[in-house]
Amino acid sequence: MLGAKKKDGVFYEAFERHAACIVQAAHKLAAAFEDISKAGELAEEIRALEHEGDKITHDTIARLHKTWITPLDSADIRRLITTLDDVLDLTEAVSERVVLFEISSSQEDARHLSQVLVRSSEAVAKAIHLLPTLSRSREILDYCIEINRLENEADDTYRHALATLYRGGGGAPESVLNVLKWRDIYDNLESATDRCEDIANILEGVILEYS
Repeated sequence: MLGAKKKDGVFYEAFERHAACIVQAAHKLAAAFEDISKAGELAEEIRALEHEGDKITHDTIARLHKTWITPLDSADIRRLITTLDDVLDLTEAVSERVVLFEISSSQEDARHLSQVLVRSSEAVAKAIHLLPTLSRSREILDYCIEINRLENEADDTYRHALATLYRGGGGAPESVLNVLKWRDIYDNLESATDRCEDIANILEGVILEYS
């Protein structure tokens, strides 16, 4: 059952630490799209957070294999920590592509999507912070609803971004290459918000099962 017993705290602490990495990485990515000249420096910082997230994930799964009684179903723990890691991986993938593709100027839809990812990540972190507290399950579900709403907002922005991109791509080879670069960036940005929604779905399932 849900609770904050000392033996359970290891898993809850891992979720919180990983969620904190996601929030930091999202803020840094949004900052990179606001000032593209800092993209390289911020990408390095995001990469360091991604490595930290990988370690948290690895340690959590290793501990899961050694623990007979867990605060949540072991499958839920595995799904939650790996999906948190997916968000961080995708955030790092976006920052990496901005640098590798030598993006020299930002786009409004990219700035908007990165801000949506910030808000989604913050909602994820707040929900996870409350996870050990069964009495506050309504608040967790409210955060999950907000994450779902933000994913819909991200979908709308993603569709607008692609429409704008293809309308302005033109026929010149360099323009086509630019479309391909930005399509890859947008795909990963949108996927990051999708994974946040996956986290919300996992949390909803946990709450419904244990409340």
